Amino acid sequence: MARLGDGTAMQRHGPRGAPTVILIHGLGLNREVWQWTLPALSDGYDVITYDLLGHGQSSAPPPAPTLSDFSAQLLRLMDEMGIDRAAIVGFSLGGMIARRLAMDHRDRCTALAILHSPHRRSAEAQAAIEARVAQAEGQGPGATVEAALVRWFTDDFRAANPDMMDLVRGWVTANDPNVYPSIYNVLATGVDEITDPAPRLDIPALVITGDEDDGNGPEMTRATAAGIDGGEALILPGLRHMALAEDPASTNEPLRAFLDRVSGG
Repeated sequence: MARLGDGTAMQRHGPRGAPTVILIHGLGLNREVWQWTLPALSDGYDVITYDLLGHGQSSAPPPAPTLSDFSAQLLRLMDEMGIDRAAIVGFSLGGMIARRLAMDHRDRCTALAILHSPHRRSAEAQAAIEARVAQAEGQGPGATVEAALVRWFTDDFRAANPDMMDLVRGWVTANDPNVYPSIYNVLATGVDEITDPAPRLDIPALVITGDEDDGNGPEMTRATAAGIDGGEALILPGLRHMALAEDPASTNEPLRAFLDRVSGG
């Protein structure tokens, strides 16, 4: 693990000089969530994982953080590591950050992979996520984690894999209760600023979700892909939010094929 000047904790995997891929985790998690993805990428790519501000071993974000604060963290990482351009892979909140960076600094991105990430929500869905933010504010990250595990993993998988549930539960509950709600609010309120950008994004983009991912479902994924010139959507059958952990091959195989096609890996 290395620590950058702004307190970002990061790791580098794979051969130097290969095309660079940066992986951005989701809310409440940390760079360890990519443990199921790295084996599929690190034999041909210079892969960077890092902890978002306020997560894992990274420093806290500024008060009332915005999506742009997290995009700026990613840009600082690239600058400090001497990375001119990279393919950006973002999961959930990480997918929002990837889109924000591409909107602001298109020249720094070779491609985007957006995994299980929201688009514009219905009024009902927006009210539901805002209620979860309020619950986290009042009771801390532990108050929302059990319901999150249900949304993230299929019922049979949860029952058969208690150790993984403990692992993911531990990641979420380790978050600072004084910081976590403000970042949750970015997930809840930051979608509108990356929906239907003008000018339109023009970049190779693979947008993936599971057909049982209720909060980031197929309709959102198709809309995200349709809003990007070069976007393509992939819907994974029988999987929920954490498909990358429940069934790694379902995500790894199309992701690696996409990166090989657009990055020359």
